[in-house]
This record gives sequence, structure tokens and C-alpha cells, in this order.
Amino acid sequence: MTCDFLSLAQPGVQKLSPYVPGKPVEELAREFGLNPQDIVKLASNENPLGPSPLAIEAIRRALPELTRYPDGNGFALKQALSSRLGVSSGMITLGNGSNDILELVARAFVGRDDEVVFSEHAFAVYPIVTQAVGGRAVVVPAREWGHDLDAMAAAVSPATRLVFIANPNNPTGTWIERAELEAFLARIRPDVIVVLDEAYTEYVESADMPNGVDYLASYPNLLVSRTFSKAYGLAALRVGYGVCDPAIADAMNRVRQPFNVNSLALAAAVATLADEEYLVRSREVNRQGMAQLERGFAALGLERIPSRGNFIAVDLGQDAAPVFQALLREGVIVRPVANYGMPRHLRVSIGLPAENQRFLDALSKVLSGE
Repeated sequence: MTCDFLSLAQPGVQKLSPYVPGKPVEELAREFGLNPQDIVKLASNENPLGPSPLAIEAIRRALPELTRYPDGNGFALKQALSSRLGVSSGMITLGNGSNDILELVARAFVGRDDEVVFSEHAFAVYPIVTQAVGGRAVVVPAREWGHDLDAMAAAVSPATRLVFIANPNNPTGTWIERAELEAFLARIRPDVIVVLDEAYTEYVESADMPNGVDYLASYPNLLVSRTFSKAYGLAALRVGYGVCDPAIADAMNRVRQPFNVNSLALAAAVATLADEEYLVRSREVNRQGMAQLERGFAALGLERIPSRGNFIAVDLGQDAAPVFQALLREGVIVRPVANYGMPRHLRVSIGLPAENQRFLDALSKVLSGE
């Protein structure tokens, strides 16, 4: 006798579709009989440089202690972040990637039928965590592929508990400038928590882009979420953090799993945070790679969405799914984004120069029907 356990799950969970990550290199190699060494993966917004040498050394030093539980409070990493950001350690919550932070704030503050506001074409985790806790998603139509903050502010109702904002936004790469964010924050009730997701902020090199941490003193209802998975190159270790008012952090820590960040991740994050040379190099590779892809798209007559992340969305002018599949057969993995309401686009992570060129050559071949 069997039981349909999914029918017993919470209604919000029943309606969820699992998050689908970028296709792994090993899976593609098996599927098409390709040499893994010949495959280029530009699907998951990973740092193409690999980890910082300081992170690798820190992991080596931490290996003999694998029999011990991690520091459940993450003291050393919180101290390093506190010094870097100019905030107290009591304002920092550590997460198993920044996704963990997004889930923790929803679990702590959103109940059944409470509303969560976010933009169309925004990060897929926002609707996932909202539905998982029984909240109601209020999806605001995008403006030129990005957040329409005026419309989002207008969508806030008495039932609203959270607003998610991504800056820059994934998967579109669009961004919000300083004046826009300031005007938005001034309009939001103090009992509505604004989550500013800055997963790609380290790639930003423009003075008109806001630094969310600068607004924490003025807006106690603001939570800034960041990660070590992107510019800091530690995606496999899953370590992120949130910075917010200590009262919000206290609530999140009450639902946070014990030891949610492992020892190797903690050690590597502390080391990478101190490696300024690595961060500078990451930005430089990203800047050059972005320009390389933009030139390549222009040569192919393709439109793209301007981006300030480490990825770019290109409009193929047709259903992107067949092109995505054809690129896979060429050994190139990018990201289809039809699930974000963008069926004509592919999102392409910035790689090393040779990887970018391999993608452009494969795209040219596929589009020409060769």
C-alpha cells in the first residue's frame, strides 16, 4: 500500500517546482559522449578564475579538524565582515549561501497569506521561499527588464511583510541607482522588511550604484544579503550573509539551522575576504569578458540587456530553447531563462577570454545553421 505524500505536503509546497540549477559538465559529457575537458560552462555565474590561493591554503589548514563541528556562531568570519563593512557583528547572520538568508527572513517573518512583493524577471528563489512558507507572491511587472520601484512601492499593502529587491538583478543584469533606492526606502512602512539582494555587488564599478550597507542606520527595516559564491569564487562551499538590524538578525537566528555554514567554508571566506588582489583581478576579467561578449553579440546582430553582474542576457529574436540544445551538442552550457518569462533570451556567464570566444563561435555556428 502506498501513500501520495505530496498531497500531504503544505499547499504552498505542493505548488512549487524544484529549483533547476545549471547543467553540470559531467552530466552533459555523459549525455552527448563529450570529453569533459572540452566543455565550456557559462551557466551558473561562477567566477572563472577558480578560488583564491589564500582560500585553498586556509582549507588545507582546516582539514585536520574535520571531526569537529564548525563554530556555530562563525565568530572569525563575522569579525572580518564587521571590520570590512563597519557594522557590529550582532548585525550579521551567516547562511549556507545567500539563498539561506532569503529563506531565513521569509521563515521568520512571513505567515500564511502574508504578502511578499518582488519584480517580474527577478531571482527564482523569491517565489520559492514565499510559497514554501504559505505566503502570497505579489509579482510587479518589470520596466525595461528591471525593477519598477514606483510600482513595487504602490503594491505594498497592509498584508505585505517582505519586499525583495535584487541589485543587480539576476537574470536580467539590470540595476537600481542610488536616488531610486533612496526614494523607494522612504516610501515603505517601517514594519515591512526590504531585502536588498546584492549577490553581485562586488562586480559593480559605478559610483551611481548604492551600497546597501550605507542605508542600514537610517532604515532599520532593511536587510542586505550578500554571498561569497560569485566574485569571491566559493560557490561550491555555500557561504553567504545578511546584514540588518540586530532585532531582525535575532529573529532569523531563531530559525537558522545549527552549524549552517561548514568549517571549510568559514575558513575560506575569511581568507578570500582579505585577498584584495583576487577581487581586483575578478573584476578585471569580468569587465573585459563583458566587453568581449557585447562586441560578439553586436557582430551577430543580437540585442542584449545591459548588465552590471557577471553575466549577460542576450535576445536571440526567436525561441531560445532549440538554440540552447544545439549549444549543448557543441559542448557549451549556458542558461535558458524561459522560466523567468524570457523565452527568447539566454543568460551567459562571463568566462575567461577563450571560453567566451568558444561560446561566440558556437553561437554563430548554431544561428547560421551550420
